[in-house]
Amino acid sequence: MKSFIPVLFNHCSHSDKKHFIIKLTGWYTLLFPLVGFLALIWIIIRILPKPGRLQYPCMKVAAPLASGFLVWTAGLAISGLALFKARHWFKKSERMIALMFTFIGIISLLLVFGHREPARASFTTVQHEANQPMGEAKGLFPGRVVWVYDPDATNENCNPSAYNHGWFLNENNDQPVIDQMLSKGIQQLTGSTTDSAAWAQIFLYFNQTHGRGSNGYQPGEKIFIKINATSSFSNYNSDLSKVFNSDYGVSETSPQLVFAVLKQLVNVVGVQEQDIYVGDPMRHIYKHCYDLWHGTFTGVHYLDHDGYTNLGREKVVKSTTAIVYYSDRGKVLRSGTDKVYSDNLYTVSEISTYMINIPMLKGHKRAGITAFPKNHFGTQARNDAGHLHNGLVSINEENPPVRGGYGLYRVQVDLMSSRYLEGKQLFFLLDALWGSDWEIHEPVKFMMAPFNNDWSSSIFLSQDAVAIESVGFDFLRSEFTVERGLETRPQMSGVDDYLHQAADSTNWPDSIQYDPENDGTVLASLGTHEHWNDAINKQYTRNLGTGNGIELVQMVPTTVAGREVTGLPDAFKLFANYPNPFNASTTIRYHIHELSDVSIDIYDIQGRKVAGLVNGQQTAGMYQITWNAADMATGIYFCSAQVQSEGRIQTQNLKMILAR
Repeated sequence: MKSFIPVLFNHCSHSDKKHFIIKLTGWYTLLFPLVGFLALIWIIIRILPKPGRLQYPCMKVAAPLASGFLVWTAGLAISGLALFKARHWFKKSERMIALMFTFIGIISLLLVFGHREPARASFTTVQHEANQPMGEAKGLFPGRVVWVYDPDATNENCNPSAYNHGWFLNENNDQPVIDQMLSKGIQQLTGSTTDSAAWAQIFLYFNQTHGRGSNGYQPGEKIFIKINATSSFSNYNSDLSKVFNSDYGVSETSPQLVFAVLKQLVNVVGVQEQDIYVGDPMRHIYKHCYDLWHGTFTGVHYLDHDGYTNLGREKVVKSTTAIVYYSDRGKVLRSGTDKVYSDNLYTVSEISTYMINIPMLKGHKRAGITAFPKNHFGTQARNDAGHLHNGLVSINEENPPVRGGYGLYRVQVDLMSSRYLEGKQLFFLLDALWGSDWEIHEPVKFMMAPFNNDWSSSIFLSQDAVAIESVGFDFLRSEFTVERGLETRPQMSGVDDYLHQAADSTNWPDSIQYDPENDGTVLASLGTHEHWNDAINKQYTRNLGTGNGIELVQMVPTTVAGREVTGLPDAFKLFANYPNPFNASTTIRYHIHELSDVSIDIYDIQGRKVAGLVNGQQTAGMYQITWNAADMATGIYFCSAQVQSEGRIQTQNLKMILAR
């Protein structure tokens, strides 16, 4: 009963993180009549004195439970009446009529007790214009997003919600593989060949771009690792272990990825354990997470909303004043009938120099996508985040959604630009090891290539706040379509409106000037946004050599368990040289998706090698080289490029004309 009461009566305090449609599985089915009855009584008590309350969010939460109870009651009544009639006609030896009523009674019972999960919202797939970048790309390699995929990181045979076999357990996660994924990712992000060099570049870039000088990490600086612990507000035992209920398998930040980050910070960067804070301030840290992390790092601060100091947790403390301001200035955001202008945070956001926000990539029934700014709904210090919902795309079950489309105030933009939130984001690390279609669902296997009906088993890294959200959104919208039969919230119109606005102020509403510090300084571009060309090649303008938007570096294995991975894009792209024809010199552009051995040579029409331009190892990225042919004769030449990575060799050629 513990997990039902907060859903029914306290949902106004937890509506952002707790689902209001209860799965009627196992023993939940037995309690559903009581829950539905209580919901009905709650609605009657609340709306009789004031009918206008029917529009309150908590009423919208209780309504489906109450209506479900009424349908359930009607089903029982119909079934009972039909079976009574069947008994009556059997006594009169009217077997055909009796069998008909028996059939009606059985069907009614099946409808009442056979339903296990509510129907999911189904939104028609939205077509987004490809490769139209906007905004100003950020990062050492502007607009770069690194995607590391390794199916060996997760247990293919995992049943994510089975008792004592949850996706989050060590038995379903290969820690050395996840450690290596993070290592590869930070190196590719920075163009480094060692982890220590990569971290040096990450800290240096952050400090240089945040007015902190050309400094690396300094001893004593504090780092806050913000996790996503959606389900941990109610379903826990006295030792903070998970209760086996409908929240048991909810997809959340993977403890093994956090462990990998802790090992990097302490063992590679040299951060003292006492300078690291971990937690979701509005929630608790589950026992399985604490045991994994604390078993090695005893000095780290493990944060808890309520305390539990007897279990090694530390109670978070609210900031004394509001430090996050909302640019709608009370026009959109509400708490009940009160306008919302600002929020307090927790002091950990104030004392930390850097933040590493690690959300889990999944859909969201209101925002369409759960990622970095959405994860900060749990960083503000109210008891709930319901007051922020009006700043999202949808606040109910309607199709088309409320506040859909473009050019409306989006609260994510304020959260992305607050100096206490993503303004402290050291770099962007998106957890997609166990992705899902919506925020309170268990992990689901992805069908698109290269996953091919396996867990998403991925992480994404970037120094561009907008680019990484854009890539995550492209994965979600391409995967969760009506054909999947799962939640299709990423298809809602306007899901990426906040990305348009975070990238370019020309997309802001006429009445909004984003100024999250309330100091008169209007927000500049936070990064670059665009959509990929297609879900197979997954290429953006920097990959294609056609623009200055996103560059997606794909670190994807070509074989898994001895089988070739199908549906992979080319790992290398050689673009046309310019000018062509040319006089004396020409520039050749090419793109590499991953660390590779590269050889680029020039041959004449007779097949003789006349110049060697590149011969060595290069990291992923866009390159250009110039061939000076001043001493060569007029004629036709060929640029031949060969790239070798992870056991596959790819060759491409260009025809070039030297005309004097």
